[in-house]
Amino acid sequence: MPSVELHAARRDELETIENLMQFYTYDLSEWLPLKLGGHGFFNIQPMPDYWRKPTTQPFLITVDGELAGFVTLDDDTHLEGAVHNIGYLFVARRFRGQGVAQFVVSALLSRHPGEWQIFHLDKNQPARLFWAKVVPVLTGGEFTLHQRLIDEYSCTVYRFQAFSPSP
Repeated sequence: MPSVELHAARRDELETIENLMQFYTYDLSEWLPLKLGGHGFFNIQPMPDYWRKPTTQPFLITVDGELAGFVTLDDDTHLEGAVHNIGYLFVARRFRGQGVAQFVVSALLSRHPGEWQIFHLDKNQPARLFWAKVVPVLTGGEFTLHQRLIDEYSCTVYRFQAFSPSP
């Protein structure tokens, strides 16, 4: 396993995350009708309101000291009682399949105990396979599944309790 680090993004690193959103959006364009603008980039709107929310916590992911992606924690939940949500999770392709995303999710769950939800687009086969494998492992099989329309797209939502790690 490579050396994976997750660190809270500073305000001056938000531009890096917004740049990485181009790659995140590119990946999503396989399942959503997202279009490139005439300038060759996806028309991603700046998200100052999202970044300003006190409950939004952006993190950068590095692998062996190299930038490898980002993840955001927020409270934009779709199930009653859920408090924590992974808003975005992006790992660059060359780092996928190495346990990086699972490490990141595990680190977030241990740092933020409480009621969680995690969801994915049903059309997104890689996300479906990843979450179906990782959630049972990280929750000891204690979770519920829910089908929801989110922004008019069919999604699977996992709901579970994350506990503080034992001392």
